[in-house]
Amino acid sequence: MKKTDITISWFLLGLLTLITAYIFIFPMLWGISTSLKSEVEFLDVESWGIIPDNITFEHFVYMFTKSSMMTWYINSMMTSVGVTLLVIIISMPCGYALSQIQFTGKNFIFVCVVLSIMVPGTALVIALFIFVAELRLINTWTGIILPQVISPVCVIVYKQFFDQVPKELREASLIDGASEFQILLRVYMPLNWGITAALALVTFIGAWNNFFWPFIMTTKTEMYTITAGMSQVDEAWGVKNAYMMAVAMAASLPVVLAYIIFQRRITQAIMLTSGIKG
Repeated sequence: MKKTDITISWFLLGLLTLITAYIFIFPMLWGISTSLKSEVEFLDVESWGIIPDNITFEHFVYMFTKSSMMTWYINSMMTSVGVTLLVIIISMPCGYALSQIQFTGKNFIFVCVVLSIMVPGTALVIALFIFVAELRLINTWTGIILPQVISPVCVIVYKQFFDQVPKELREASLIDGASEFQILLRVYMPLNWGITAALALVTFIGAWNNFFWPFIMTTKTEMYTITAGMSQVDEAWGVKNAYMMAVAMAASLPVVLAYIIFQRRITQAIMLTSGIKG
């Protein structure tokens, strides 16, 4: 193949990459542009474009000063962090036990964990709602958090990772007199910080974006999460397209920042930990 052909191939590949990237990023650009327009400019068809004629932050100012947006933000942050911490705290020991410890019924339990992935969450909503209502946890952070802390996928990921760790590490630690929890926290956990960071980020994003469960668990405005609160904006202030887009952009900001901040670290960590073989 000639050098010219290689250059043309790389140029076409780069051009295709740019076009694809623009297609994916265009909705976000349009959302940011709309959130910075006034309602009058948004309704003016002749003014439609990526760059607003007159940039205004009135929607964001109103959102954080005269609405319940900050309360919804706090609720979403507390519940999402709570779900993330509990998922990691529960899933890691479960994955370790299924991978490293021999006990009666181990294979049966793992099969149940795998099969639980096939059960859609919506099929359990009624039973979970009745259970949470009996505990009088409606309109509480606890009621929003607890039904979301069981994550079979995280358990399976941890098990698959621990399966790759050399068995000699655990055996040597047992000979030195370490307990199972000490082995998990001091030997295995430092090895899987990349996996933990990746699972924590994915879990946080999922909990932050969760709409259905927080929506049915909250009946008071002050207990809404950001996703549940967004559904009530039209009822409270009427149909305001530019304002709604500003709310959507503000709601997605923590998730975008979390991904941007931790993207490189998670990628490097997964590359390092993936080199461990059993």
